[in-house]
Amino acid sequence: MTSLQAPVEYHVAHLSEMDPVTLYQVLKIRVDVFVVEQTALFADLDGRDLEDGTLIAWAQEGSEVLATIRILTEPEHSEIGRVATAFTARGRGLAAELIRRAIAEHGHRELRMGAQKRLADWYGRFGFVISGPDYVEDDIVHVPMTRAATPPTS
Repeated sequence: MTSLQAPVEYHVAHLSEMDPVTLYQVLKIRVDVFVVEQTALFADLDGRDLEDGTLIAWAQEGSEVLATIRILTEPEHSEIGRVATAFTARGRGLAAELIRRAIAEHGHRELRMGAQKRLADWYGRFGFVISGPDYVEDDIVHVPMTRAATPPTS
């Protein structure tokens, strides 16, 4: 007998609109991936999640959050960051779908990110191009990447 899995649902909200348990799961994934797995000792809780224009997007299956991204709104562009997928949910295309949805919603603006260099080709699939020299952040080589604004279709 096979068990039925809940469908994956995609959500986006400002931190103040999120259920505390969901927010906890989002933050736990970010800590598990960046701090524990990648041993990057940095202040994930940097205050940017609280800004008015910041959105947190996540993929959820049943009551379990599986992947997340953060979208910052700057005056001249939007920025995608904190892209993280729970170890047990990798390879399912969840982060890719979150990126696609962010582009669909915010692609009318220039999109930027600081990507781990090893993932530059992956982000390239979504139209991001390397836009500056390599830099090291938390002992991991990163590259700035940009995706040109897409004019709205009428």
